[in-house]
Amino acid sequence: MNDKLFSENEYWFPAKRYGWGWGFPITWQGWAVFILYFVLFILARRIFPPDEAMVQYIAAVLLLSSALIFVCWYKGEPARWRWGGEDLY
Repeated sequence: MNDKLFSENEYWFPAKRYGWGWGFPITWQGWAVFILYFVLFILARRIFPPDEAMVQYIAAVLLLSSALIFVCWYKGEPARWRWGGEDLY
């Protein structure tokens, strides 16, 4: 078996080169999470149209975005401020 495929240290989301946060996914699992986020985002917009159910729509978007940030935090490179090739700390 390929040990790299099942490695727990493999990041799904790389750190951004500039700033704080994560970039686009680099594994199929990361892409699956990313695509699922956008599908659910569109579904939330259809279920809770912003012009009719703004509070429910905002709650759904906050919940989905919080879940995405949690997955990025858990399966992404450690978050810290980066400035190109040199880190600030």
